Amino acid sequence: MADTAAAFDAGSGQIIDSIVVTGSKSDTLDIGGSVQRLDTADLERFSYGDINRVLRQIPGVYLQEEEGFGLRPNIGIRGSGTDRNGRITVMEDGVLIGPAPYSAPAAYYFPRPARIAAVEVAKGPAAIKYGPMTVGGALNLFSTPIPDVAARTLAGKAELLIGNHDGRRAHGWAGGWAPLGGGIEIGALAEGLYEHSSGFKVLDIGGDTGFEITDWTVKLGLRSTDGRHALEFKYQNYDETSNETYLGLTLADFALSPNRRYNGSQADVMDVAHTTYQFSHRFDITPNINLTTVAYRTDTARTWYKLNDVRNSANTGWVTIGSVLDNPVANPLQMADLIGANGFTGRAGALRVRNNNRVYQATGVQSVLTARFGTGAVAHTLELSARYHEDDEDRLQQDDRYQMVNSRMMLTTPGVPGSQDNRIGDAKAWAFFIRDTIEAGNVTIVPGLRYEAIDLRQTRWALTDPARSGATTVAKSNVDVFIPGISATWRPAENVRIVAGAHRGFASPGPGSPIDPETSWNYEAGVKLGNEAWRTEVIGFFNDYRNLVGTCTASTGGNCNIGDQFAGGKVDVKGVEITAGRTFGRIANDGFELPVSIAYTFTDAQFKTSFASGYEPWGTVTAGDRLPYLPRHQMTVNAGLALKAARLNATLNWVGKARATAGRGAIVPADRIDDRVLIDLSAEVDLLPNVSLFGSVQNLFDVTYNAAFSPAGARPGAPRLAIGGIRARF
Repeated sequence: MADTAAAFDAGSGQIIDSIVVTGSKSDTLDIGGSVQRLDTADLERFSYGDINRVLRQIPGVYLQEEEGFGLRPNIGIRGSGTDRNGRITVMEDGVLIGPAPYSAPAAYYFPRPARIAAVEVAKGPAAIKYGPMTVGGALNLFSTPIPDVAARTLAGKAELLIGNHDGRRAHGWAGGWAPLGGGIEIGALAEGLYEHSSGFKVLDIGGDTGFEITDWTVKLGLRSTDGRHALEFKYQNYDETSNETYLGLTLADFALSPNRRYNGSQADVMDVAHTTYQFSHRFDITPNINLTTVAYRTDTARTWYKLNDVRNSANTGWVTIGSVLDNPVANPLQMADLIGANGFTGRAGALRVRNNNRVYQATGVQSVLTARFGTGAVAHTLELSARYHEDDEDRLQQDDRYQMVNSRMMLTTPGVPGSQDNRIGDAKAWAFFIRDTIEAGNVTIVPGLRYEAIDLRQTRWALTDPARSGATTVAKSNVDVFIPGISATWRPAENVRIVAGAHRGFASPGPGSPIDPETSWNYEAGVKLGNEAWRTEVIGFFNDYRNLVGTCTASTGGNCNIGDQFAGGKVDVKGVEITAGRTFGRIANDGFELPVSIAYTFTDAQFKTSFASGYEPWGTVTAGDRLPYLPRHQMTVNAGLALKAARLNATLNWVGKARATAGRGAIVPADRIDDRVLIDLSAEVDLLPNVSLFGSVQNLFDVTYNAAFSPAGARPGAPRLAIGGIRARF
């Protein structure tokens, strides 16, 4: 559910102003809970197409890289777990944007950052207003708004960039407002994005390993000139084809050629189609009472046709590709089938390729009523919110079998639709939220309470019944949970704020899961110093998990029934987040500006109970083992130089080593996610007042590192990527 604490600016015409947590970066200093925001200027410095690189700017966020372009992000917050963003709440313009955020939270569609105007991460008590996932926090992405310009004025932007590996990006938008008469104005925005790369990985047989994306958005708005009413309709359409794979490399092959791809992945391709429909209404009932209502629907269809496993040597079953790559010496036949060397003829039907065919739908409506009033010398901002949401995931999947012949995969046995998986998981959820921001002098206290009532259902048909005309097996469950939270801020001096807070963390179980919901109690405390010119924040956090939950997905390595959930018992995650920033000089006075900033996170995450699990990233756990994919240290340092007609920016990102599975002590090479220091540069030079040349280089020194062992085998981070071209604004 969205927050409406920000005051509506009658001249802005941006109805989403009423559903954001903060209206500007400076607002985050006074928010109850830890909130960081990147605005348009921050995002344009490097113009990243990879959300991982964007989020490296924010402390407390953990990122498991996968394919080097950010197409399949794995994002966690404060130790929530990273797999497919399944333990955080992801939104666009205040609306849940995952394909099925209740019934299949690990499903992956993710907005492209090239068309995003601002990013906000809410942690601690600030996160409970969103849901359903409140353990770690919430990520809110804001699309390009209808521009706030004078009536009958058109504003816009165009960007044409080209780069290595056949990289291409074309992005542009245009919009404005016009009077209709009778105190009404109409606004519109049209935006388009095209991205392409041939990929940096190299198939042994040759071929495209990149992607192509088209993404366009239309917004229509109406607003009254007195600012009391605002309407907005948004339609967004996204299409992606990416030649990506779960198949990585053995450690030995990674050391020799990290960007290599075996021929066994040559048929792998992902096709995604996604649409968003959103209708928003804002009504200022009185100057101190307003109501915002948002109705939404998203439709996502995705087919990822990819290598799943290899026939075992006895021809009686299958070996996961991850198991083959982990121990190639014990699986020589399987490795030969994966590599598919020139002149080699493999076993008939030894390669099993799965057609992961899934369709998702999500629909909902949410309203927030905000009232501002006083009781004596105490000011209140009371928020009451309700949301009804439905979503579902439909799987109708089959396996095809291939034979490797002279480096090429030949289809030997086509599968029948539904013969591998034939089920629908769905969820219906009511959510209610109440929060009161109480301001008394230099003290602000913000108590809040969220309630979620979730009905989950999984319906299975026989694998021989693709028409779904026969008997079904139905599993139902429901969850009712109260999620309280409270934060406090004390301002002992003008630029000093001491903050503290606590809230309950919750993550909904999946349809058909017998596992208890994931719950925790989360605490934070620290100090915020500064104002609009400079700032420093130091926040300590402690998440006390009562029942950590792991979900079996192909992206975690498989070796279990996809969708099954596993209990991880008690876990402690504690750490410190530090941010600081200041801009030296002013262009107006000194002719230059020198902005510098730092974001650092220290994390200590340990299991507190011992157990044996079929969940591959955990395995056999002993109390005291550290969680996988959680580096102890992360740091990003930014520095720039801005002149009147040119800008230069540099960022250094350091990520410490992490382990791929639970454990302790020294990390063996077969389990080590490499530490790395990466430097990115960008530069922009104005040719005309509204036209500039822009260029950026990611991973300037072409550092090679193993970014992950999930889904299967060692996986390289992106090498040096350069892109440049022209920007125009009007």
